[in-house]
Amino acid sequence: MSYDSGALHAALAAAVGEDQALIADLRIAFMESATHHVDLLSRARCDANWELAAWRLKGLAASFGLTALMVLADEAAQSAPGDPRIVRQLRAVLDSLRQD
Repeated sequence: MSYDSGALHAALAAAVGEDQALIADLRIAFMESATHHVDLLSRARCDANWELAAWRLKGLAASFGLTALMVLADEAAQSAPGDPRIVRQLRAVLDSLRQD
């Protein structure tokens, strides 16, 4: 599955126009929030905390049109709490989004 970080930039530009400073600020806020949710997933040990973090990450991804991240967050919600494979995949996605 490929992760199109251009979709994040496009969603931000559509929301605020071509104000590059505001786009950069919103990108930072998105990344901080997404990183926080993945961190919560990595520490969750019960179904409720795991599912809540996965659903919030999915909602955040949906807000920015990042469908691949949405699919992966949905997969996380369906898997067992603490699944290291999902957490690794989510971290890889965030790392790829940081590269741009």
